[in-house]
Amino acid sequence: MRTHPIKQVLHSLRTMSSGVQKPVTHRLKPADRSTWRPSYVTGNLFSCPEDEALAHCISEDCRMGAGIAVMFRKKFQGQVELKEQKKLTGQCAVLKRGRRFVYYLITKKKATQKPTYDSLQRSLEDMKSHCVLNEVTRISMPRIGCGLDRLKWDRVSVILEQVFRHTNISVTVYSLPERAETKVMNENARR
Repeated sequence: MRTHPIKQVLHSLRTMSSGVQKPVTHRLKPADRSTWRPSYVTGNLFSCPEDEALAHCISEDCRMGAGIAVMFRKKFQGQVELKEQKKLTGQCAVLKRGRRFVYYLITKKKATQKPTYDSLQRSLEDMKSHCVLNEVTRISMPRIGCGLDRLKWDRVSVILEQVFRHTNISVTVYSLPERAETKVMNENARR
């Protein structure tokens, strides 16, 4: 006996609100998302699974001439494609490479400038919107904005938590092996 789809939805809503049965969720985090935290890994960012999205920070001019941006430029190319998107500070440019999206968080106007925490947060919000629309649930990134751009990770990690707290998107933050392993272990312990 088939039940009409609308009746099924109404039944599910009544059941959920009565507390009798928990809803079945797929690929979602638990209801208490206030505990959302990034995961930390010591290793090479580019060793993450090939279907996992990648993210890093660049300037509007798409120069990518220093830091990890150079590696992104060499590995994924697409500078012309990025410039054609005409993204501004606080937005996110995107390349599709194979089975993954590569996110370029536009955090400053020129490569010689420094980003602000506000421009980083706005670009993360823009990336989150793209992720939600395209069903991206896993992103790997370096300690964005904290290398040559000199933002402080303790503030950036809070911004990440604020942006992604109410999503099913997991974020893995990679640190190079040269960094103190205890720092990564301490951040995992913070969970």
